[in-house]
Amino acid sequence: MKKYIGNKDFYKMVIALVIPIMIQQGITNFVNLIDNVMVGRLGTEPMSGVAIVNQLIFVFNLTIFGCISGASIFGAQFFGNKDYDGVKYTFRFKMILGAIACVIVTFVFIIFGENLINLYITESSDSVVNSLHTLTYAKEYLKILIWGLVPFMISQSYSTTLREAGETMLPMIGSTISIGVNLVLNFVLIFGYLGFPTLGVKGAAIATVIARYIEMLYIVIVSHKNDDKFVFFYKVYKSLYIPWSIVKKILITGTPLLINEMMFSIGSAGITQSYAVRGLNVMAAFNISSTVSNLFLVILFSLGSAISILVGQQLGAGEIEKAKDTDRKLIFFSVSLYVVIGAILFIAASYIPYIYKTEGVVRNLATSFLRIYAVSLPLQAFNHGAYFTMRSGGKTILTFCFDSLYICVINLPLAYVLTRFTSLNIKVLYAIVLSSDIIKATIGFILIKSGIWANNIIDNK
Repeated sequence: MKKYIGNKDFYKMVIALVIPIMIQQGITNFVNLIDNVMVGRLGTEPMSGVAIVNQLIFVFNLTIFGCISGASIFGAQFFGNKDYDGVKYTFRFKMILGAIACVIVTFVFIIFGENLINLYITESSDSVVNSLHTLTYAKEYLKILIWGLVPFMISQSYSTTLREAGETMLPMIGSTISIGVNLVLNFVLIFGYLGFPTLGVKGAAIATVIARYIEMLYIVIVSHKNDDKFVFFYKVYKSLYIPWSIVKKILITGTPLLINEMMFSIGSAGITQSYAVRGLNVMAAFNISSTVSNLFLVILFSLGSAISILVGQQLGAGEIEKAKDTDRKLIFFSVSLYVVIGAILFIAASYIPYIYKTEGVVRNLATSFLRIYAVSLPLQAFNHGAYFTMRSGGKTILTFCFDSLYICVINLPLAYVLTRFTSLNIKVLYAIVLSSDIIKATIGFILIKSGIWANNIIDNK
């Protein structure tokens, strides 16, 4: 077991890196939950409308993640090799590609927003949710939220670059300030306290957009005030120059990642849309389940970031065997931890939906979804670790096949067929779709054990 369990110094190093990321993501997801509950106090239709738009925003968020992921692989390895100009070039690449993505997505949301929303609205015979009201709330929410796309992209470009350099506190503080503002403004604008008008769903959207601008301003200003420490930000906007050799490398390595994130997000949104075919009751319950589940996934996402940073830096420094050892211990730690976290979620699932002001049928369905997902958490932990392992070594074609190709070829068709061509109970159906990830885990285990992912991709020799 020694090869799977690290010593005290190893876990101190991991905790020092993970805790700030975990706090940031934990607060973010907790406030998302509070935000969700606040909107839910307005009724099931507003909650469902916001949930549908959040599925569309999820596609945008992962597209931005894909835009910066290729550059991030090089950023971590450049920093590990003490090549700070290389880090600067990767940051410029993120900003340019991210800006292009924002323009395209904004256009799509403005022109096709209503059509995209309607994909998720199916009113079944036993539905307690009004589809027309849900559509109206969703359109109101999306129209305002579009203004928050650009600051989100800029914040992510800065935050990921800082993390690649081992600086996790600054993004955490920026996110915490933003979240505090979002929470206060939600309370004030949704319900009309302190003399403000009662704006409902519109208030939730306005609060989110304002909070994103505040986060962006804080991170950008503090980063450039400390460019003696973060030397890669010094005169970073003096030009947009990026050596073609680096652009070529990032494009070759990063394009599969960009396609991967886009396809993964579309595949995930497609699976949710398939569940929505069973009625808006299911959509409302799935919204509760996914929002709560995200809170329990905070440690998982943080450990994924740790794999990217620690393993990426070690690979960049040429310490291949050390990187393999670190990766093995991190994945084992993640899976073990999620056996415990899964048990906690399974027990808590009976009580959590009662914080929402919704119908009993929606609450009961949400409890079932949460319990099914809780059982799958150790499996999700392994697959998540395997994904970041392959990504850290620049094996983006493998990453693409393992992640988005799998969800589009296996998970999505399975959900599509089962929801439309069988009379299976939605709970059984959901369990079957999640269980299909066992095949994915088997493939991931074989690939990690082979060591094919362990590469130094910045070595020019």
